[in-house]
Amino acid sequence: MEHLHSTEAAVGALRTIARAYEREITVTHDIGADRTSRRSAAGVGVTTDPDGSLPHEAFVELGGSPRISVRLYPDDDALIGVEGVECHDIPRDSVPAFVRSVLGGLAYVKGRRFPPGYWLIVPLPGDETYKEMIPMISLTPWLNSRVR
Repeated sequence: MEHLHSTEAAVGALRTIARAYEREITVTHDIGADRTSRRSAAGVGVTTDPDGSLPHEAFVELGGSPRISVRLYPDDDALIGVEGVECHDIPRDSVPAFVRSVLGGLAYVKGRRFPPGYWLIVPLPGDETYKEMIPMISLTPWLNSRVR
């Protein structure tokens, strides 16, 4: 697994994946503690972290189906949305493999009758798997087509 030292490196990896899967990509950058979502403790008008660096957050959306969004946080993790299902606390280094798994058809939905529920299962190389519960009302056509 590649080590992504920065938000910019992760955005670059996502641009490469988008090209490989012929997807449109939209990227919005928020730079500075006053602009990033997790830096409210920095204080009003403060733009740098205590070490003097500028925190960098990015929001990436991939066009097409399934709908995928990625919010890359300055703290080396990300929130990935797949068809509205939010997968929290994904390590930044795992983001490219996660997105490739979804776009490459490896991700699937597992359902259970009792207690009723559905989970989005996203396998990554090296026996790493992410599971996220799907609210019952959220089974989009793409998610429904992945039920096993």
